Amino acid sequence: MTSLEDATADLVVSALNERAVPVARVDPADIGERLTFAARIDGSSWSGRLRTDSRDVPIESVTAVYYRRPTPFAARYAALPRLDREFAAAEARQGLGGVLADIHGARYVNHPFAVARAEYKPVQLRRFAELGLLIPPTLITNDVRKARAFAARNAPVIYKPFRGLPSIDGENAGAIWAQRVDAADFDDSIAVTAHLFQKEVPKTSDARVTVVGRRVFVQRITAPDAALDWRRGDWAELVHTPIAVPEPIERALHRYLADMALVFGCFDFALTGDGERAEDWTILECNPNGQWGWLPDADSIAEAFADVLTEKET
Repeated sequence: MTSLEDATADLVVSALNERAVPVARVDPADIGERLTFAARIDGSSWSGRLRTDSRDVPIESVTAVYYRRPTPFAARYAALPRLDREFAAAEARQGLGGVLADIHGARYVNHPFAVARAEYKPVQLRRFAELGLLIPPTLITNDVRKARAFAARNAPVIYKPFRGLPSIDGENAGAIWAQRVDAADFDDSIAVTAHLFQKEVPKTSDARVTVVGRRVFVQRITAPDAALDWRRGDWAELVHTPIAVPEPIERALHRYLADMALVFGCFDFALTGDGERAEDWTILECNPNGQWGWLPDADSIAEAFADVLTEKET
């Protein structure tokens, strides 16, 4: 389940094709002439057909669902008046989305309901702390006085959004990167919405840990300009180095995924040393639907996805 332009999903489709595993690529937002479906209760599970331009899929035959980055239903109905758009999108989400999220016996990587819960950074941070992982001192607030006091105690402090910027009228969304902030610039506009402030970690580099089933892929990421947020620069200039993750960290990540009902997750860490000790690793977040196609070990990660989707790894 993903958009047509998703190049990362292409890697997994290719790996499954090489194993002669039947694959249907579906973007639920194609509902209409390009995607029709009919589902009925057959005993205690859903059966019926899902038809795209190139596939005709018996719903009861689906054994695994790779939930990647489907187009939002709202985009399908963008040309409709607002009330019609919101109604049609909600009905499609509840009807087609509900069926696709409830295929009996299918393994989801990851289930959309689990992804929705796991995207909340407050939920992530609390669970990380429970598992003994190091997290930066954090404040979530819309109170300017609390924000100023936190910044005074923990300078230097960074701000980062909870999610990316939404697209407007089909245009590509921009981005707000993690950035240093000065309490002197705080004003009453902070009251408008929630803000995430954290004490800056004095990092030497970053690490991306991609976990698929029981397999763990780790890359140290070094930006040539020592950027606070390596995503804001030229990704082609990033230096990637495979490293080992300390065993207590790896154990905690597997526990986190199990607790959150996830099979896969991309974890971001700030490293404050050479990475050999658990104390060198400060966890920042987990993206339950993260990008990994740009990593040097993307082909191996795709094979790991093929393993879990075909249940060769349990």
